[in-house]
Amino acid sequence: MTTFWLKFTLKSDATFGRGDGVAGVVDSDVQHDVYGLPYLGGRALKGLLGEECANILFALECQGRAAHWQEAAQRLFGRPGSQDKDQSLLHVGDACLPEDLRQAVQRGIKRGELTREQVLHSLTMIRRQTAIDIQTGAPLKETLRSMRVILRETTFEAALIFGADPTSDDLALLAACIKALRRAGTGRNRGRGELVARLYDGQGRDVTDLYFDCFQQVVQQEATR
Repeated sequence: MTTFWLKFTLKSDATFGRGDGVAGVVDSDVQHDVYGLPYLGGRALKGLLGEECANILFALECQGRAAHWQEAAQRLFGRPGSQDKDQSLLHVGDACLPEDLRQAVQRGIKRGELTREQVLHSLTMIRRQTAIDIQTGAPLKETLRSMRVILRETTFEAALIFGADPTSDDLALLAACIKALRRAGTGRNRGRGELVARLYDGQGRDVTDLYFDCFQQVVQQEATR
């Protein structure tokens, strides 16, 4: 198996929702572990990357240049309803806070120096919003909602594990998908969840631009044929 890392930093507050809230506290809560550390599930992250891949292929298809990348896209993300031989080679782990920070928090909780609630509150805030009557400008009754958000500038990292050695096309397309990934979480189409993502190899080197340059070169070569 070959492991790469996807690392991203939030540039605006984000909600990696878990689908429910806490009665009397917040209507929509963030995913967090037993230590109060927020995270983005690997399945959701892979879905976001797959969505960016589909957008890239659609743009290339409009120019008649998508054929070269179809096989790489299938290896990275598989095909809906595919058989075993067509399954994705890429496993995407949960996007968590950096390992050293997580270990420090875990030690603090085990020693009784921190509580889960203190950890969660230090990394998040609760935002409230309501619908407005367009005629009067007044808040509409019973529309006040609260949402917990992860604070901007928080950094996450997720393991990208290949079941077989990736090809150069696999890594080139993956780098393009990662550069295209700009938002995540609930409300990402309303200003929340803006992020900057990068690809790192197993030695911790940023290889985003290296593989993205390969992607650009192939696309340009296809354009001249």
